Amino acid sequence: MNPIVLIPSRMAATRLPGKPLADINGIPMIVHVLNRGREADIGPVAVACAELEIAEAVRAAGGIAVLTDPSLPRGSDRVHAALSSLDPQGHHDVVVNLQGDLPTIPPEYIRAVLAPLADPAIDIATLVAPITTPEEAASPSVVKAACAFDGGRAVSPALYFSRAAIPAGEGPLWHHIGIYAFRRQALARFVALPESPLERRESLEQLRALEAGMRIACARVEFAPFGVDTPADLERARVALRPSGLPSAVKSPA
Repeated sequence: MNPIVLIPSRMAATRLPGKPLADINGIPMIVHVLNRGREADIGPVAVACAELEIAEAVRAAGGIAVLTDPSLPRGSDRVHAALSSLDPQGHHDVVVNLQGDLPTIPPEYIRAVLAPLADPAIDIATLVAPITTPEEAASPSVVKAACAFDGGRAVSPALYFSRAAIPAGEGPLWHHIGIYAFRRQALARFVALPESPLERRESLEQLRALEAGMRIACARVEFAPFGVDTPADLERARVALRPSGLPSAVKSPA
């Protein structure tokens, strides 16, 4: 595999306006995410920006920024557009889509998302972590993956994703983490597909891939890092990323 890490980023956020440039201990949040990607050391890292001010912040930090059409509807569309600009010759056969609001994601998680692609039948890889509390299981903001890791397996096919607590019955539930590793051809196919019925119903774009017969597999990790969506999340990130803080110790709230 020859991966590239692309981070989609845009300023439009209703709960935390200007989120990519939010200050976390003197560094814009998007630069923290860029740094996590660099620390993973799996390939080049770039930010797919909707606005010039994001690109300027990334470039000021020595990063690569690609301006993309602000009208593109989703991060995966922005990643695909940036890939076409950065690598028109197709040298990179795997594209890691890293969300721009995960400044505390451990770099080893970015490496871990590649593991399911060791199976040539898998189109898209992602991560899950155990759900540990009833509140986490009940929250619609926590996306759950229907997968199983019987026999100590580290990778499992994903059968479905939902905001509901699935599957029913006794056994572990899995918190989906919003990072994907696409085979390049799979990303091109995915962004060309129309929005699907279950995608609209659950507001989860990965269901578009499953409805189209694409295969997604999950690697499991210890915990789900939290995304920064609110001012309270931002303050928590500031605490976690102080010089004494360790991103690998920061979990998603229950």
